[in-house]
Amino acid sequence: MRKTGIFGGTFNPIHLGHVRLGQMVLNDLKLDRIIYIPDNTPPHKSDKDLASGSDRLKMIELALKDCDNMEASDIELRREGKSYTYQTLLELKKMYPGDELFLITGADMFLTLDRWKEPGIIFENAGIIGVPRVGSDYDRMEKYASDVIIPMGARVFMLSHTVFDAASSTFVRDNIDDYHKIADMIRPEVYGYITENNLYRK
Repeated sequence: MRKTGIFGGTFNPIHLGHVRLGQMVLNDLKLDRIIYIPDNTPPHKSDKDLASGSDRLKMIELALKDCDNMEASDIELRREGKSYTYQTLLELKKMYPGDELFLITGADMFLTLDRWKEPGIIFENAGIIGVPRVGSDYDRMEKYASDVIIPMGARVFMLSHTVFDAASSTFVRDNIDDYHKIADMIRPEVYGYITENNLYRK
């Protein structure tokens, strides 16, 4: 059975921290592949400064072009309305019935999973991979898992070490006209796409 990680997010734009996190999860948890899925209309975000879905998908494809076992999907961009994870997982289960799915979540999102739309469906269809960013995250996430979501049916897999990356999509957007500040945070091909398409200009 193929083990497939699902990495959803706005990716506005994708940066090297997103790529490194995917590589770390692949290696540490022995997954076979990771699918990066840009959100269509995330329920928790506004549209301010949000590049189009097609632009964000193209930037993901550029960022992953040399990465083994990592790919992009437009599954949520093709869906009208807001994007909910449980819908995506149900659709992926139909597309890949032989795959075991794992949902990759950072600390902030992990600690709210019980309040997501249809958490029971999420837990039934995917294992949950928790990615701590600082030392205190690990203990908080483990306690939350044991007290809250494991009793709800979640299967939880934690990275054994914290993940910290200085790169952020907000920082990249805010400094898009000052390349030397973000050169080590973003692939040159992604930056080229941003400038060619006049994205994130103030």
